[in-house]
Amino acid sequence: MNNPNNQSYNPDVLSCLANLSNDEVFTPPEIANAMLDLLPQEIFSDPNAKFLDPACKSGVFLREIAKRLIEGLKDKIPDLQERINHIFTKQLYAIAITELTSLLSRRSVYCSKDAGGRYSVAHFEKSSGNIFYTPTKHLWIGGKCLHCGASQAEYGNEAREGLESHAYQFIHNAIPGEIEEMKFDVIIGNPPYQLSDGGAQASAKPLYHLFENTSEKLNPRYVVMVIPARWYAGGKGLDEFRNKMLNSTHISELHDFPNTEDCFPGVNIRGGVCYFLWCRDKSNKYCKVVTHIGEEVSTLTRTLKYKDCDIFIRNGNAISILDKLEKANEASFSSIVSVRKPFGISTDFSQTNDFHKNVSEIKNGVCCYGKGLKKGFVDKKFITNHTEWISRYKIFTSRANNIGTELNDDNLNTVIGKPNEICTESYIVIGADLNLNEECIENMAAYLHTKFARFCHSLAKASQDATSKTYRFVPLQDFSKPWTDEELYKKYNLSQEEIAFIESMIRPME
Repeated sequence: MNNPNNQSYNPDVLSCLANLSNDEVFTPPEIANAMLDLLPQEIFSDPNAKFLDPACKSGVFLREIAKRLIEGLKDKIPDLQERINHIFTKQLYAIAITELTSLLSRRSVYCSKDAGGRYSVAHFEKSSGNIFYTPTKHLWIGGKCLHCGASQAEYGNEAREGLESHAYQFIHNAIPGEIEEMKFDVIIGNPPYQLSDGGAQASAKPLYHLFENTSEKLNPRYVVMVIPARWYAGGKGLDEFRNKMLNSTHISELHDFPNTEDCFPGVNIRGGVCYFLWCRDKSNKYCKVVTHIGEEVSTLTRTLKYKDCDIFIRNGNAISILDKLEKANEASFSSIVSVRKPFGISTDFSQTNDFHKNVSEIKNGVCCYGKGLKKGFVDKKFITNHTEWISRYKIFTSRANNIGTELNDDNLNTVIGKPNEICTESYIVIGADLNLNEECIENMAAYLHTKFARFCHSLAKASQDATSKTYRFVPLQDFSKPWTDEELYKKYNLSQEEIAFIESMIRPME
């Protein structure tokens, strides 16, 4: 194939692979090399250095490491074939995530799916070479896998016979014996991200932190991994992992991609992704944080943990603003934001026969907002939570919004909930406990539409989830009056640079 300039077009095959899914993403060679650039480059001149990819899919990490070692060791092992044999048999190792990816990786790394065959670039006694794969089983206890939390109903039923089990060796106590006691200098990879845990609404349990944790336990000199960024502020079961990462003195560099496509073209992982360098022998609370937004790259050396905050503040430019908000010592909006299912009415209730179109159809009818602002009427007997809120003015807003995500939508849509109006769990309720009058509630809703409030809301979000915790940095105001952005900027004594930053991050409400 020729390009318009009549030059030969020879793409890297690993750049052309379709991803397995959004949970098992192939790593482009460019990103693999950017991750390898984080390592001290002299390691590629060390003939004793050992490298492990614990979640091998395409072999891209081993292949790119091999290129660097072939160049770096040419003075120590002058003969090319001898150098290749040494690198592939003594320095590069991997555990594939499936049988298919083991074959793909061997073809990519050894130029043959049979590493012991005549076409392999290096000589091995066995066909697998140093890229291992052994089918592994989940250990079911109480309907969940003890090691990864996968659902037995989904991954252990007879209907899956012959399909991949997704019981990844590295995190299921099944590390191949040939490498189990080996001391690795570098563990690098792009692990599977999550598996369904059998919960409601396609609930899934993260896996990537298990790969990182297991990697650290093997005590390598360096760990380099690319993982979803949801751990910054959320993620199911990630509190312990987040706390460990925020307090670690061993993470020397972190690259953040709020928009996943800037790292993985064609992939949409809500909340973005990141890759980082963990150094066993480093002990420094400061980390180089590099943020990639399109072609723009910003770098700031900072701590991962901000004061006593239990989440990662993604944008370091926001820290000076948070300092000024803290000085004001005001109550947080989180204190007036409801938890999930504020009235005890589930999302799918609006699809049942108990969700009526006309109030005349029931005795004790209350207006209810369902998904998509669908309005209907429900009997009061179905309201099991916060019955005292029914008669009050309040605000309804979606449990999910795109503020602070990669999506081009900063709107915080709200609905004034009047007396005798409630909502399903598609929404959360704001301000009901304050028992304000209609004018004050309208002022509160207008405040939530300001760039200032939406910016503060964005700081605690790492995905679309908009729980009460994501409002933690939004300060409460006196809602006897309306507020403008200009008044808020002045109140908190924000500098022109800080104002410009907020204005650049948040668009006007549509």
